[in-house]
Amino acid sequence: MATTGVAVVTGAGSGLGRCIAQALLAAGWQVAIAGRREDALRETLASAAAGGAPAAGPDGAGLAVPTDVTVPESVAALFEAVHERWQRVDLLVNNAGMFGPPGAVDEISGEQWRQAVDTNLTGAFLCAHHAVTMMKAQDPRGGRIINNGSISAHVPRPHSAAYTATKHAITGLTKSISLDGRAFDIACGQIDIGNAATDMTARMSQGMPQADGSLAPEPTFDAEHVADAVLYMASLPLDANVQFLTITATKMPFIGRG
Repeated sequence: MATTGVAVVTGAGSGLGRCIAQALLAAGWQVAIAGRREDALRETLASAAAGGAPAAGPDGAGLAVPTDVTVPESVAALFEAVHERWQRVDLLVNNAGMFGPPGAVDEISGEQWRQAVDTNLTGAFLCAHHAVTMMKAQDPRGGRIINNGSISAHVPRPHSAAYTATKHAITGLTKSISLDGRAFDIACGQIDIGNAATDMTARMSQGMPQADGSLAPEPTFDAEHVADAVLYMASLPLDANVQFLTITATKMPFIGRG
């Protein structure tokens, strides 16, 4: 198994990002956590420290960096802060994202489309751009990128044109980074998650639109299992890679969806 190193986790102020960052800290990684709300990032580090991870304090393993992944200058500042603190990056978890506006392709405005694309796709690209730049230059070189795809990278939910398009695009980005990174010891994989229990998925128990036009409650599963899966992917040596990993609630209506 690989040794721990320096990780960057985006969207780490809540939900899956918080769980992933805390799992990495508990496993001994040094982690830069990024998100738009500094207070939420501080809460992530505080709860990690309360759980026994060495996350708090100026010399701790955690670094909170307020970041808007849709703004190129903000992403550049994130990786500058990481370089200044640790001089390298070994892992990027591209987790920041949004469900996007509900609607079919004729119901979504251009502004809504751009917001989804900027957050889910361009944000991942910008972070990967800076991570790969550092990974190529550092000694020893190389590293790993894990992109948060979705079940929607495979099949859409009804009325999710913007979200589904960005998540399909993440798969293409993952494959391209994986291919282009080979010569530089950079591995890239994708985790596709279905119905992990977070604040964003709480509404699923109330009923979600199904392909046949009905509404049905959908089961969820503990988000800690996602963090465990990411930790496994991250712990591999760079000569091994989980290219795609799908984790869902067992009874989620995914197989056969659509």
